[in-house]
Amino acid sequence: MSQRGQESFRQRSGWLIPAAVFIVTAALSALILLYYLAPPATSFIEEHPSPTSRTDPVSLSVNKLAFVIPANYIRYASARQGGAMKEVALQARLPDLSGYSEWHSGDFDDQSADSPIVYLLIREDQQNIDESERFRRIYLSYVVDARGKPGPFGLTQYAFRDDSGYRGEDLFVGQTADGLVDLRCVRLSAQVANPTCLRDQRLGHHVALNYRFMRSHLAQWQDIATGVDKLIKSFMPKAK
Repeated sequence: MSQRGQESFRQRSGWLIPAAVFIVTAALSALILLYYLAPPATSFIEEHPSPTSRTDPVSLSVNKLAFVIPANYIRYASARQGGAMKEVALQARLPDLSGYSEWHSGDFDDQSADSPIVYLLIREDQQNIDESERFRRIYLSYVVDARGKPGPFGLTQYAFRDDSGYRGEDLFVGQTADGLVDLRCVRLSAQVANPTCLRDQRLGHHVALNYRFMRSHLAQWQDIATGVDKLIKSFMPKAK
């Protein structure tokens, strides 16, 4: 190679190596940034309910509390794989709280104010408080009048303040043989045509159950409470 060629090669080498180092460094930096900042894959694809009429038992646990649940009660296909979970979503049909079936599939698709479907969620719960404690420590702090007033269907009714996180809701409190029942019910409004009622209760150590149903079924609150309690107990294996 001539002296001029050698000199040209050295000049090219002088900027090629730093350029290559820059490109590799930039690529690695981009990969690291993507790893830390990009949302997980599950955030791009939200799982949709996928009911099944199969009734084979699914063994799972929430915070080590064991359940054996027929597949037709479980809303999402991923949960039917069983195993340890942070939460499991279920659904059942009034009046007998039966699981999904092809025969009643239309009811499970019904989103109207008269829908007979009860949605249940078994989940981990760090608060670990019962309904009586939640009523005293939390709910009473946000109602208009702590004395309440006689409500429908043997319930005591409280209105949440508009400056609280529960604005637009009423609290209905009832008593059963098993204790207090707290029901937060969304008020009917121009924005909410199909209001629901929600109950949140302790199920086990740091495990909670909440269920919701259409407010139009509030008259059945006792039957629903008794039925849900019986249903959940049927999912919990008896100690041998």
